[in-house]
Amino acid sequence: MKQKRVAKIVRKTKETNIELELNLDGSGKTKINTGIGFLDHMLNLWAFHGLFDLNLKCAGDLEIDSHHTTEDIALALGSALAEAVGEKRGIFRYGHSYVPMDEALIRAALDLSGRPEFVFSGEFTQPTIGYLDTQMIIHFFKSLANASKMTLHLSILYGFNDHHKCEGMFKSVGRALRAAVEIDPRRKDVVSTKGIL
Repeated sequence: MKQKRVAKIVRKTKETNIELELNLDGSGKTKINTGIGFLDHMLNLWAFHGLFDLNLKCAGDLEIDSHHTTEDIALALGSALAEAVGEKRGIFRYGHSYVPMDEALIRAALDLSGRPEFVFSGEFTQPTIGYLDTQMIIHFFKSLANASKMTLHLSILYGFNDHHKCEGMFKSVGRALRAAVEIDPRRKDVVSTKGIL
């Protein structure tokens, strides 16, 4: 019987209260309420394009700003990803994706290496999209990479519409992660000559 790759995370601090469930072998079904409409939209896209089922509820200190909510959701999601993928036996490990979003083109390349690293290139021209600070978009992916122990290289290759850039980022990371966590029918162990990731 195939092992379920599901993780449940509860994260409570003085700044946020998060309940999250992630299924890596889902169909893209979501139930998301972060309190930030644009972030809900982006996480829906991430799950849909990754074929992940994601249930997420967060009550955060949005009366201050979007920082704590966005960061803590990324940390919880990264922890769930690390837990759900487990020992990484039989997965492809690497994933990449180019996503065009109208005039913008985004590239994501990642490695579920166990070595957290985040490299970003690109820029936004406006301070916010909806109620989400654009600087928090980059911080989200950095926190996700750190908590999941993933190496993530993410680039806005070109484009001028910030909504399109951000949408392409979440879609491309979702698609790259889907490729990385897929089971390779030819591989039984981890994709490492060291024998461990």
